[in-house]
Amino acid sequence: MLRRNAFAVVVTTLVIAGCAPVPSSGGPAPDLLDATPASVAEILATSDLPVVLNVWASWCSPCRSEAPLLRAAAGEWQGRVRFVAVAVRDERGAALAFIDEFGLEGLEHLFDRTGAVPSALGGGSGVPQTHFFAPGGDRVAVHFGVIDERTLALQVDDLLRRRG
Repeated sequence: MLRRNAFAVVVTTLVIAGCAPVPSSGGPAPDLLDATPASVAEILATSDLPVVLNVWASWCSPCRSEAPLLRAAAGEWQGRVRFVAVAVRDERGAALAFIDEFGLEGLEHLFDRTGAVPSALGGGSGVPQTHFFAPGGDRVAVHFGVIDERTLALQVDDLLRRRG
């Protein structure tokens, strides 16, 4: 019984540590460019790399839990996959604070105050949602809700296989 309880404590500690925000790198704040459905479509259509596009908001608790995973994935697949993050129905200052709090400087950031981008992508208005695009902008998959490490890795592997 003691071993089981000790194991539970270790697992819980690791989960909590993995979800903890990382302090800012102290580097310059990333650009938070305004996004429209047309500007996002252009990014997707002209990308030579596969794109993982995550839709989030600073007020979204589930978005907070997936932010460390997205930060790590962007670092792991840097140069092979573009990670684009679209803050929706948010305040610009709150979105920038979220990016800073979770150390998300390695992602490309867009700002969509109205939520038009996810609607245009067919994702409706819920957050979080993660879309996976092949180079050139063809959507391969979409995941609604918090994405887990396994699902993200499988989808990125599929994108990279398609790329050849």
